[in-house]
Amino acid sequence: MPPSPASKRQKTTSSSSSSPEPPYELLYWPGIPGRGEHIRLCFEATRTPYTDVVNASKSNMPQLTSLISDTNIGDATNPPPLAPPVLRHGKLLVSQTPNILLYLAPQLGLAGPEDDGTAIYHVNQLALTALDGLSNEAHDTHHPVATGAYYEEQKAEAKKKAEDYVAKRLPKFLGYFERVLQSGASKGGEYLYAGVLTYADLVLWQCLDGVMFAFPKALGKMREGGEYGKVFGLHERVKGRKEIEEYLGSERRMKYSRGIYRHYPELDAE
Repeated sequence: MPPSPASKRQKTTSSSSSSPEPPYELLYWPGIPGRGEHIRLCFEATRTPYTDVVNASKSNMPQLTSLISDTNIGDATNPPPLAPPVLRHGKLLVSQTPNILLYLAPQLGLAGPEDDGTAIYHVNQLALTALDGLSNEAHDTHHPVATGAYYEEQKAEAKKKAEDYVAKRLPKFLGYFERVLQSGASKGGEYLYAGVLTYADLVLWQCLDGVMFAFPKALGKMREGGEYGKVFGLHERVKGRKEIEEYLGSERRMKYSRGIYRHYPELDAE
């Protein structure tokens, strides 16, 4: 197993006690993995200290709600965020999951080889693709009509959406990542890019894990078929990393519930 990526910030902090780095603070809804989970995984995979502000104490909820309030107009350098997750790093506020990952990855050693000037763009491309097909589209299977309406109000449409997703969209995206892992840029097929763990691997892992929760029968059938062996192999490889394994066994890892990934047996078509 490759060594864990070293957090550049941890190295800097330990070598320069006169000017300590500000803490990383994640502001996200409490109790669900959601889109904030991709950010948690980056911190956990690199053993980077961070505070999950609202999960640390529900009394901190106003810190989040005030940021996304329609009365918040931001400040001189930070425009107001629309929705969580929000990363607070000193005076900087950054929102949107892919944007936060793009900011964090070079600092945490998750942006690919340092001597590869284009690595982060390739890694970001892969992460965005996973979020498009295995997070956003997965969410739409149970809320295809209106995000503000209950699932029970759109069950018929959800069933049609889920059938199409399982039959056509999932194979398209799993097949794409299978090809990525077969490519020369993967450098061996263990990870998506350059043979090292990047945030794209963590994003793909979380997305695939969520889809496996939502559609266990369908994904079980796909796994048994062997057509996407490299993709499922990456899932096991990331899950088996010591840092991730410890995180998944801790109370910090929240269970799937009523967030992006939901298991409705009637939608889980083989």
